[in-house]
Amino acid sequence: MRPRFNLFSLEVAVSESLLHTPLHALHVELGAKMVPFAGYAMPVQYRDGILAEHRHTRSAAGLFDVSHMGQLRLVGEDAAALLETLVPVDIVDLPVFKQRYALFTNEAGGILDDLMVCRRPDDLFVVVNAGCKQQDTAHLQQHLGSRVIPSPERALLALQGPQAAQALARLAPGVQQLTFMDGGFFKLDGFEVFLTRSGYTGEDGFEISVHERDAIAVARSLLDQPEVRPIGLGARDTLRLEAGLCLYGHDIDTRTTPAEAALTWAIQKVRRSGGARAGGYPGFAVIDPQLPGTQSVPAPATRKRVGLTSAEKLPVREGAKLLDAAGAEVGVVTSGTLGPTCGHLVAMGYVHSGCAAQGTQLFAQVRDKRVPMTVSPMPFTPNRYFRG
Repeated sequence: MRPRFNLFSLEVAVSESLLHTPLHALHVELGAKMVPFAGYAMPVQYRDGILAEHRHTRSAAGLFDVSHMGQLRLVGEDAAALLETLVPVDIVDLPVFKQRYALFTNEAGGILDDLMVCRRPDDLFVVVNAGCKQQDTAHLQQHLGSRVIPSPERALLALQGPQAAQALARLAPGVQQLTFMDGGFFKLDGFEVFLTRSGYTGEDGFEISVHERDAIAVARSLLDQPEVRPIGLGARDTLRLEAGLCLYGHDIDTRTTPAEAALTWAIQKVRRSGGARAGGYPGFAVIDPQLPGTQSVPAPATRKRVGLTSAEKLPVREGAKLLDAAGAEVGVVTSGTLGPTCGHLVAMGYVHSGCAAQGTQLFAQVRDKRVPMTVSPMPFTPNRYFRG
């Protein structure tokens, strides 16, 4: 099921049956508007509003509660090799304290979920999407058995923005030595945490795994830093879209292959045909022929995820049909917003491969109006990950 919320209709009834993250009381104290999301009551925005939160994250540092996501540990000497039977990604060669983006795939080559994997000295630390965590956990347990240890007692915070490192370094000395996709154990204001340095906003940033009993204290310490403000789901969505990053259940799903989603960069050479550990994961026979330079018999994807821009101000949302100049339907929009940083309409969608070249002119059908769109490079605003 796709977790959804409407950024432009924020008065949403929040059922008492929804789950609360360990930071729920703090959200209420900070005046957050709460919405149902993936079975949880989550803050969509705080008092400053989505636009201000978006801009603050781009200019300073924003703190996000992402505790609804699933955290798991995979233990055992063979855990990496077994995980490779489920993902088309190099896990075996992943160095200690390095993190990698991965994909669970099905036999049809579709994406069951996207996830992050970090090798630690004694385990693999895995973070999966909130809406998929139950099925992902069951999927892992089916194939890895008792090596899978869910960690529901862990909260997860994300500190994102160009001033995130300087704010965090006051509380966790040494974090500035981490580079993009590094991880490590730290003490943050005296609390034991595990940090990774990456970001779903396109900005430099950190994910902070902390025991639930310490979550509010850690969040308060971070919010006490002059650079940091709380940020909700609304700005999280606009930030990731400007960064050209996929949202599972919207831009990628079980019907989407990595090549269609423009995610072939996530599949290392060692897992491709001709590589030392090629294949051995669900959907290899579909996925590998779609990869550029494949040694399999090529079978290129017939559609592709692309970026779209427009000078128009009329919002183009998920589900809008994409048309060519003759009015023929050639694709569909999967995410769209008026980019606060870009200053214009940005969207992602899938189009027939013949319409995927940058500069191609298309139209989005919005009610009775055709909105001109141009296939454009992503990200829509430059990524600023810290690579050292």
